[in-house]
Amino acid sequence: MYEIYMKRAIELSKKGIGTVNPNPLVGAVIVKNGRILGEGYHKRYGDAHAEINAFYNAKEDVKGGTMYVTLEPCSHYGKTPPCVNAIIKKGIKKVVIGMKDPNPLVSGRGIQILKEHGIEVIFGVLEEEIKKLNEIFIHYITTHSPFCILKTAMTLDGKIATIQGDSKWISNEQSRKFVHKIRNQVSAIMVGIGTVLADNPSLTTRLENKQGKDPLRIIVDSSARIPLEAKVLHLSSKAKTLIATTQKANPEKIKVLEDMGVEVMITPLKNNQVDLKFLMDYLGKRGVDSVLIEGGATLNFSALEERIVNKVFTFISPKMIGGEMAKAPIGGRGKEFIKDAFFLQNRSIRFFEEDLMIEGYMRKEE
Repeated sequence: MYEIYMKRAIELSKKGIGTVNPNPLVGAVIVKNGRILGEGYHKRYGDAHAEINAFYNAKEDVKGGTMYVTLEPCSHYGKTPPCVNAIIKKGIKKVVIGMKDPNPLVSGRGIQILKEHGIEVIFGVLEEEIKKLNEIFIHYITTHSPFCILKTAMTLDGKIATIQGDSKWISNEQSRKFVHKIRNQVSAIMVGIGTVLADNPSLTTRLENKQGKDPLRIIVDSSARIPLEAKVLHLSSKAKTLIATTQKANPEKIKVLEDMGVEVMITPLKNNQVDLKFLMDYLGKRGVDSVLIEGGATLNFSALEERIVNKVFTFISPKMIGGEMAKAPIGGRGKEFIKDAFFLQNRSIRFFEEDLMIEGYMRKEE
């Protein structure tokens, strides 16, 4: 019985995708005498939480009803007042919770307060599904570092472009639509300067009916080689472009970029490149909860080697182009021994017409 209404709360929470970062996706349903009286979800960062919206949308008096909410109601003052206060005031008699608040500073406090006021609390309903949906939030709130997704697309023989550099298109239209949905979910998209020089991408989100938001665009460019005419520097977009560079960059070039409205940050040198861990720490502190890495082979290897990647999406097209000099999705200096290979766990497979997509998570260091 609990699962039916919790599934509805989960579906409501998904409406907040792309607008609530770095907050979690949360949905709430109020039920009384077998009828749904009110529904709500967290619409955007800084706005009312799901529980408050459910109360606002209630058609009748909710006193004595049961609230289903995907995440433990907040018990502290943040952008909005504590939701537990409203639940108590409205006379809700039972609260069914999907998952506890993963924030170690507040986890369990909302449940405790509700119980202290005589409200029955049940938690853990469809917990794994809700954790999956909120994996970005869980990682960010517990580590204060962005959840990084590495996306690659290659042919069946492991190539990302022909020997002439032609890569449009390896993956099909359905696969590319899925990637734009992911862009809408994350806070930032990151590529290396090699990708900018080769493809001159816009790095925007293109969904049907012009929906979705553009993520922060991050260009990893240790020497600030980016051409001043590059598309990412001349977009009509609310999202900014950030150039992550190093002391190797020409100060005059940096000033020109900043005068163009581009944000430039200088990281320490690591292996003569941008220090990616330093960059992730910087992004986490400024509220960037997630990064989609769509870089070239060099950046992809560096991201894996620096252990900043949490999740991988790999698209495989049933095409073969050959070529000893044609690039693979992971470059760099590579691993010397198979035992040191990067390994994906918790894998799943999905098809987008003829394309196959492998989704997996990086095995944690022991």
